[in-house]
Amino acid sequence: MKLFRLFPLLVVLSALSDAAAADEPVRPKLSCGDLRSFTSYGFSIATATLVPATADVPEHCRVSGQILPEIRFEVSLPSQWNRRFYMFGNGGYAGESFESPGRVNQRNAALRRGFAVAATDTGHDATVEPLGTFAMNRQKLLDYAFRAVHVTAETGKRVTREYYGTDIERSYFQGCSTGGRQALILAQRFSKDFDGIVVGAPVLDFSGTMTSYAWTSKGLLEGPVSIAKLKLLADRIYAGCDETDGIKDGVIEDPRRCGFSPARDLPRCSAEAEGPDCFTQRQIAALERIYNDMVVGGKRLFPGWPVGAEAAGPNGRPGWEGWIVRDDARTTQVNFLETFFRYMAFPEKDPNYDWTRFNFETDPSRMEWIRKVLDATDPDLASFRATGGKILMYYGWADPALNARMGVEYYEKVLARMGPSTTEFYRLFMVPGMFHCGGGVGLNTFDWLTPLIDWVEKGVAPDLIVGSRVVEGTVVWKRPVCPYPKTARYKGTGAIDDSSAFECK
Repeated sequence: MKLFRLFPLLVVLSALSDAAAADEPVRPKLSCGDLRSFTSYGFSIATATLVPATADVPEHCRVSGQILPEIRFEVSLPSQWNRRFYMFGNGGYAGESFESPGRVNQRNAALRRGFAVAATDTGHDATVEPLGTFAMNRQKLLDYAFRAVHVTAETGKRVTREYYGTDIERSYFQGCSTGGRQALILAQRFSKDFDGIVVGAPVLDFSGTMTSYAWTSKGLLEGPVSIAKLKLLADRIYAGCDETDGIKDGVIEDPRRCGFSPARDLPRCSAEAEGPDCFTQRQIAALERIYNDMVVGGKRLFPGWPVGAEAAGPNGRPGWEGWIVRDDARTTQVNFLETFFRYMAFPEKDPNYDWTRFNFETDPSRMEWIRKVLDATDPDLASFRATGGKILMYYGWADPALNARMGVEYYEKVLARMGPSTTEFYRLFMVPGMFHCGGGVGLNTFDWLTPLIDWVEKGVAPDLIVGSRVVEGTVVWKRPVCPYPKTARYKGTGAIDDSSAFECK
């Protein structure tokens, strides 16, 4: 398993409408090979290759290069360009190959619609420096934290303008998970880089997330819960929470309305004897630790986990499997938090640091520097708003990898800072039942980019976005999601698999 990809760079471009195409495509002014001479002190063009059209992708010039010191980038330039620049983000600890299937699919989907497409590895190769090991090099850490996306955007735009001999009309960035954090970093630090930004499930409070992983994982060391027992847990949760929105559809609309309590609502094992139909006191204590806020010394450090991801998705696997619970193996949470504490969190780097030694009372204060350079928690988006930019952010309420409440609370802080006019440039869409960046028991497939383009270029703000639940390639129902705090409410008539039976309230 390649752990550096476990915060996926999932975006859905396959459903992108033809509205994204410019009226009159632009042809290149140079030959593809001429771009090899466009090397400067700050960056080098390594290759520039004209790729013939296939049934899957149009003819395009694929450019690869490197920005000092070690940031590799690619720009793919279609022979018929729609005058738009598009860049997509990374996953996990980045360093992905440009040939990984997800990146290839994302690049090709954007090329089919005429975008000039850019991507970066953020300055390291994950096969050589896996997880957070690259952060022993301070420059690579800074490149990963914020610099690489900015300088790649600048360089990619320069290459695009040189190739077509004309300026770029609009620029868009899209990313999920780590890519979502990168998206907010761009809005907060580099407000002029993009006109529109899709922010998917951002790990915006990176340091807080890793601390919460340690909190959760310590509880599960004391009271481990097996994958087999997740079905019992999910059944109890959904029995009490599914109908809080007025309909029984296998989806929890807003987990915050669910009053589930492990100590009250789960069957207890007699005499603490482990069994398939009950939970021991230690298991219940571990679950209480997960669902309740992380409070240390009377101070709330991170929100408790929303319920919903315990259930199995279309693939038959619970959302918690791998991330939070794994039989006879380390979870993804443990792998991610351990590498963070060893190579990023503290001023001293200790490759042998034992994460179970983390002191929740004293160690968070030692992470002030990494918090300032890596986290994307600044609610002041005045500079981005002044550029006329737009942000469309989404989160799955049943995300097992990143706490959805983190996204909601950040958005509410922006509202408090920026005022009611925030919705004129920034909207949040919470998706019931969706896992990390997609999948899950609810809506799992969206085109987020087309509504953003319409907002930026036509002034049409997204008042709702219709998503689909896709199972084995078949759309089984559709439903709208609404700008937070509105939710899609059943009108009382019509089929619940029909989006027209719902309205935003």
